[in-house]
Formats: sequence, C-alpha cells, structure tokens
Amino acid sequence: MAARSRYAELARQLGALGTVKRGLARALPADCPAGCAAVLTMVDRYGEMRLSRLAELLAVDVSVTSRHVTHATRRGWLARSPDPADRRSRILRLTPAGAALLDELTGRTTAMFARTLADWTDDDVGRLNALLDRLRESFVDGRERAGAARERP
Repeated sequence: MAARSRYAELARQLGALGTVKRGLARALPADCPAGCAAVLTMVDRYGEMRLSRLAELLAVDVSVTSRHVTHATRRGWLARSPDPADRRSRILRLTPAGAALLDELTGRTTAMFARTLADWTDDDVGRLNALLDRLRESFVDGRERAGAARERP
C-alpha cells in the first residue's frame, strides 16, 4: 500500500484535472456540452438502454441525465422508442446524426491531445491510459463492494 502522503498528492492532482476537463470542453461544439457528449458516448459504447441505466453508468442523478438526453434528442442525436418489455419506459439509441457527431468529437479531442501531449512518448500515453483505466476500475470495484456491504444484514 502506498504512503498516505502519496494519496494526498493523488487527491491534489485529480482535483487539478479541472484544467484538462476545461480544455476538453473547449474542443466541443457550442451546442454539445460535456454532459451531452458523455451521454452520447455511453449510448454508443453500451448500446440501447433505458434512462435509468444511463444515469447509473454516468454515476449521476436521473434528473441530470434526463436534461442531457432531452438536449441530445431535440438535436436529433438520440432517439427514444417504447421499451417492448414495459411500454411506459423508453429505450434510448444513438441516431446516425449522433454517431456522426461522436466521430467529430473524437477527431477534435484526439487532435487536442495530440497537440497538447506532442512531447510525450507512446509509452507515456499508454501508461497513463492503463493507470487511468485501473483507477476507474478500482472505483467501480469499490462501489460494488460498498453496495454488497450495505445489503448484508
């Protein structure tokens, strides 16, 4: 286990990632805020789903997710259709326009990272990707462990 001071430094570094997030947000088109881009990315990655599942994947409240979904639907990036299992619910799916926008967003963010990290080696970028993925997985695993602990009598 790492020293406690290392965790404090990690917390400081992650807190400072706002600079990176703001840079990413500047790469997005004006009519596609970061939350909306995240919604489109999740639907693309995981396929058709209900709003509640999307909110779970994003780890945000359903009301927040609903606002982003409404924004994306009004612009034609997402479509809602009745859920065959429960006609009161809706299934979200990415439209061709949404897929085209995601391609554009991927191009923009890739170009931004390529410019910003031009002095990084492929190994540096690969290590960062691997460690960020490991960090994310640790939080997912931790959330699952916490949920299991709450369910115990």
